[in-house]
Formats: sequence, structure tokens, C-alpha cells
Amino acid sequence: MLLAKSTWPEIETFLTRSTAVVIPIGSNEQHGPTGLLGTDWMCPEIIAHEAQASRDDLLVAPTFNIGMAQHHLGFPGTISLKPSTFIAAIGDWTRSLAGHGFTRLYFLNGHGGNVASIEAAFSEIYAAYSYGGQRAPVACKLKNWWDLAGVTALANRQFPSGHGTHATPSEIAVTQWAYPGAIKTAPYGPKIANTGPIREALDFRARYPDGRMGSDPAQATPEKGGDLVRMAAASLVSDVAAFAAEPKP
Repeated sequence: MLLAKSTWPEIETFLTRSTAVVIPIGSNEQHGPTGLLGTDWMCPEIIAHEAQASRDDLLVAPTFNIGMAQHHLGFPGTISLKPSTFIAAIGDWTRSLAGHGFTRLYFLNGHGGNVASIEAAFSEIYAAYSYGGQRAPVACKLKNWWDLAGVTALANRQFPSGHGTHATPSEIAVTQWAYPGAIKTAPYGPKIANTGPIREALDFRARYPDGRMGSDPAQATPEKGGDLVRMAAASLVSDVAAFAAEPKP
């Protein structure tokens, strides 16, 4: 069930049987010469939508598609929020949903650069209740899509070398499966990109001129992407169910 394609009475009814919601969250940033700028928000959205397609008890919120990507701003098309802005926005999303009665908010993330800010946002949300001597009405969970059960192991089998950490063949494959009309090709030099630290935008552009980090995206295929999506979607269903069933203390 997709929140954006539902009416408010339908959501009110949904809340009588479940108070869990999945929020795909990612980033709009460069992904090398062939990776779509939306890759990091598309991947969790693709997986979440695949998971809910046959599950009436799984609700997916609109995708939070702009994240903390300041280090990619040296590449045209990247859009980034400052960490403080990102943290504040996550807080507003969470309070909005909690106010309607959602008690389990599952953030399915597609961008590693978001992790610190998302976790800080959770801390800010909980702190407001802790200092007030109140029990929080909502529990938040962060899961990177590649950390869903079985996904990284599958990616390692598919891409035993040249997977890397940015513009990876696994994430490119997922978008190729979902958007076959948007598959791009380009020559790579070197075949496997170098790797190193992440700092500010000009430093990143100088270290990684074409935007890749340790990766060879040419290995991606739609077929491999489909296998990753199906694995991730099945794991997501199980993980959300376990989270929703956690007993309150």
C-alpha cells in the first residue's frame, strides 16, 4: 500500500491494523558517468514498492529523496541538504506520522552519507521526550537496503571484484532493472576506480574525477538488479514485520 496513492480514510483504516510505515530515504547525487543522479533514492523506493505490491499490511510513505551529499556538490545535478536541515526535516516527518498514530517508523536508506545525520535525528527526537520525562510514542529504525538479509552476500557473488563503495554495480543494476529505458554506457578509465577518504566537494572531485569510488559499474546488468531487488524486498517484509511486532517495554 502506497501512502501517496491512498486517501486519508484509507490510512485511518490502515492504522486500525498496523502502525508501521516504511520511509524510503536517499539522495540525489552524482553516480559516475553512467549512474543515474537519483540512484540513492531510487534503490530504496524500488525495493519498498516491490515489497508492498502484494502486501496489504505494508505501507510505504513518499520517498525522502534529498539527503546529505555535500561532498558530491562538485558534480552538476547533485542536490544536498546541510546536516542540520536534514536532521530537522526528518524530525518533522517523524512527528507528522507519529501524530496520526504511527508508532514504528522504518527508514530504508540508500545513501551511506545519510547515516550519521539520520541517527542524529533519531537522537534529537528521543531527547525531546527524555528531557521531558516522557515515554516516546514512536520508535524509529534505520536500515540500509544493502544490509537487508542476504543482499550483500548476493552482491559479493555477483561482483567479486570492483564492487567498491560509490557508483557500485549493485546499485546501478537495481536502477537498470527498474528503468531499462534509462541505461547509460560510457568508457571507464581506470576500469576499477581508486578509493580513499571523503571530505568536501572540491577534494572529492579531485580524488575521484569521474565520481566513482573503487567501483566498476560496467558489470551491472538488469538481470542482476532484479535478483537483488527480489532478495531485498523479501528481506524487507520480514524485517518490518519483526520491527512492528517488537513489544513495548
